[in-house]
Formats: sequence, C-alpha cells, structure tokens
Amino acid sequence: MKLNNIIFDFDAFAAKMADLRHKKHFDHLVTIVGEDFGEEGLGCIYILENTKTHERISVKTIAKQIGEDYVVSTVSNLWKSANLEEREIFDFFGIKFLGHPDMRRLYLRSDFKGYPLRKNYQPAEGYTLEDDEEPTYTCQFELDKKGNLVERHIPLFGDNDFVVNIGPQHPSTHGVLRLQTVLDGEKICKIYPHLGYIHRGIEKMCESYTYPQTLALTDRMDYLSAMINRHALVGVIEEAMGIELSERIQYIRTIMDELQRLDSHLLYIGCCAQDLGALTAFLYSMRDREHVLNAMEETTGGRLIQNYYRIGGLQDDIDPNFVKNVKDLCVYMKPMFKEYMDVFGNNVITHNRFKNIGTMDLENVISYGVTGPSGRASNWHSDVRKNHPYGMYDKVEWDEVTCDSCDSFGRYMNRIEEMKQSIRIIEQLIDNIPEGEYYIKQKPIIKVPEGQWYFSCEGSRGEIGAYLDSRGDKSPYRLKFRSMGLNLVGSMDEMLRGEKIADLITVGAALDFVIPDIDR
Repeated sequence: MKLNNIIFDFDAFAAKMADLRHKKHFDHLVTIVGEDFGEEGLGCIYILENTKTHERISVKTIAKQIGEDYVVSTVSNLWKSANLEEREIFDFFGIKFLGHPDMRRLYLRSDFKGYPLRKNYQPAEGYTLEDDEEPTYTCQFELDKKGNLVERHIPLFGDNDFVVNIGPQHPSTHGVLRLQTVLDGEKICKIYPHLGYIHRGIEKMCESYTYPQTLALTDRMDYLSAMINRHALVGVIEEAMGIELSERIQYIRTIMDELQRLDSHLLYIGCCAQDLGALTAFLYSMRDREHVLNAMEETTGGRLIQNYYRIGGLQDDIDPNFVKNVKDLCVYMKPMFKEYMDVFGNNVITHNRFKNIGTMDLENVISYGVTGPSGRASNWHSDVRKNHPYGMYDKVEWDEVTCDSCDSFGRYMNRIEEMKQSIRIIEQLIDNIPEGEYYIKQKPIIKVPEGQWYFSCEGSRGEIGAYLDSRGDKSPYRLKFRSMGLNLVGSMDEMLRGEKIADLITVGAALDFVIPDIDR
C-alpha cells in the first residue's frame, strides 16, 4: 500500500489516536516506524488496521523538541504492542515516549552512546569489553505544567522478588533470548525480555546498500521464512516501481512460499516436542522436512538460505524436476499428519502441558499484535493472504485456519491444519504453472520513485511487513521490517502471569518465535 499519511501535531496526537482506536475501531497497531525525516525532525509513522473491515491507514507525527530531547506521547495505553515497539524507537532514535511505563533501551547496551538510526550518528571508535551495568530501575517521562521534561525512576524489583534469568544460552529459548523472570515460588509474577544479543543492524546497513544488495539480508532474519521475508521486501519495491509481474512468477512464488511454510511448521512441531522432552517426534518431523528442502533445493540451490526472489521476478526458472518432486512431496506428506498426532499431538502429556496454558483472549491478542497461527488460536481472522491478498492466494481455494481455544494447544493444532492447507494450495497450482517470463528485466541501477510504501506477507509466524521510504535514490532512505516475533515475545508477560516456571518453556515453544527476526 502506498502511504497517504494522516498528520497529527504533537498537541492533538494523543486525543486523535484515542479516537481512531475507540471510535473508528482501528484496534490493530500493525507497526510503528521511527524515522529521521531530515529537516522535519525525528518522528514516527503508525500503520493501523480496522480488524472488522481490514482497512489500513497510516498516521504521521513529528516529535516535539525540548532542549536536546525529542518527545512523543505514548500509545502503549491504546495498543499493548506499542510497549516494545516504542522502546525500539527510543533505543535507535532517542525519542522519549511520554507516559510509557518502561523507557529503557531494548537492544543496545544501557551505556551505549548515541542513537544509531539518526542520520547524523557518528559511531565511536573501539568497543568496550566491560560488563554492562544494567539499571535496577526504569525511566518514565512526563511534561510538567511549564512544559519541562521530567524523568522519574521506578524500581523494577521489590526487596523480596526472586529473579531468575531464562537464557540467553538456554536451548528452549530458540536462540539468544534472555527473559528476566520474577518468581513467587514456582509462580511467574513478571517477565522482562532482553534482546539484542545478535543484533546485526540490518535496517541501518540497508541505508547504504543498493536495492538488490538489501535482498541478501532478508534470508538471515527469520531463516525459517526466508522466501516469505524476501517476498515482502521485493513486493514493496515492485509496488513502488509499478512492476507488473508475469503469472508464472506469481505461481512459482506462491508455491515456494507454501513450501517454506511447510518447512517452518515441520520444524515447529518437532521443536515443540523436543522442548517438552519428546525427542522421537523431533526426529519424525526432521525426516519429513528433508523432503521439503530437497524439493526447494533443486531450484534455488539453497536449503536454509534460499536467495531466490529478485526485484522483478526470480533468480532462475524452476528445475525441470520441480513439478514432479513437489507433486510427490504432496502425496508423501498427506498421511504423515496423522502420524504426528499419533506420536505427539494426541499424547496425554502434550495435552496436559499445552491445554489451558498461556491463554490469551481475542481482545488482548489483537492489542498485542499476535498475528499468525498463534493469534488465530484465539479466533482472530488475521491471515494476510485472505485480508490483503498477494501472489495467487485470491485465485485458489483454501481455508483460513482458526480456533477458539486461546491456548498453546490451539497454536500447535493450527500449524498442523495450516500444513494441510499449504498442500491444498500447492496442488491447485503445481499442474497449472503458465508459460512466460520468470524475470522482468530491470535497469542496471534500480531507483525507486519518491514516496512511502508498506507491503506485507503471511509468514510462518505471522505478518512480515516491509516499510520503504524512498527519496528517489538507488538506496532506501529508510527500510523497516515488521518483525513477526517481537509482538509474540511482548505478549509472554501477560500470558504467563500466574503460570508455573515450566510453562514458560511451553508457551515459548507454542508461540514459535525466531530470534534473528526479533533481533534484526
């Protein structure tokens, strides 16, 4: 979508956003984009969705400068997903959100100097090897009656709080994620996520890369949704440039996206089992995942890192054996879903560990922006393929998978059912791939017209989106990815309050986040 921003000034911003939330039912905050707009100053763009009509709008506001500080009113009181997203913007741009309950850095060290996504940022030489002394308090900012910025320090922990770190080196956190967990006995009282252990600065790097060079980075975010990540990026560039793709490209991309979904969900059901101590089910799913990767590899040459989509189409045409291999894969996979349920899904231990664990109702799922199969377990019809179709998804018959269990077991079952739908989509397309170009030739130097665009795809874990601000150059002025996993991690605190410490592992497994997707 091309963004036609509604502009709210600082004084009216909080009231106008509350009106959009409560009176016009824009109850889903898709993403917040922090940006250095140059002469305009620092500010934010908010992309909102009405979940009843699926209408999307964008709002822009410029931060108010007070001395050397920049401030914007928080919207975390309206949309809970804004909690971590505003902290991300504070970390990289230094915008302080008035009224935010926990204004600390999210990714970078607490003693990091400067804000790296500002255009005038100059990195310091060298790197410290000293321990990062974390503050035991959080900061909250307000304006007093005279318009001065007031900072308050609020202790994070009480004198009797027992604090345990889950991670960052814990096999069941699926990567280097640290969850600072406050306990009362075995009961969870509060979770503070700490991110940034593998932060690569992808969005900053993109500002100095040409558009084709940026493509290499998407496969390395959520490496289990590599195709779909890149689909979002090439999609936003192609929409901005007005590139018309052939039907052959659209068919192949849709098939590849669904193969990637199968790949990811197969690893998911195996990791869920392994996290709960059931190694056998992990071996079953990894066995079958090899067949999916084999079918993709003959065409792309890759297994984890695919490097297949290009701006204007595909890197190469499909392998001569691709159609036969994919059809054989579909025949092979169909009976396996029952096997997964027999081995793990219908196991009494699985039911006891998953059912009624990590519950979250529809209203909160939307407020936290828990998209994908995890959100659809609370009956949220959030599938981007249905609500904002791309590729061939509006040309084939398939069902959006939802349930109303609102728990970890529903999130698990949704993946099983989604794999069946992926097979259904692939079977309708694989015998009907039309002739035509697999790549629409582009100029050697790709320049995108001036403007702002947002394009999203349905990734394995939810909506993966790409925001692009172009100033007509060969590099993006600002490129921002909507992480699938950041909102999943942000919801864990509320999901797990009152649950047992062992349930934290269960909920993390069922939510299915991938750390480099969060830690871009």
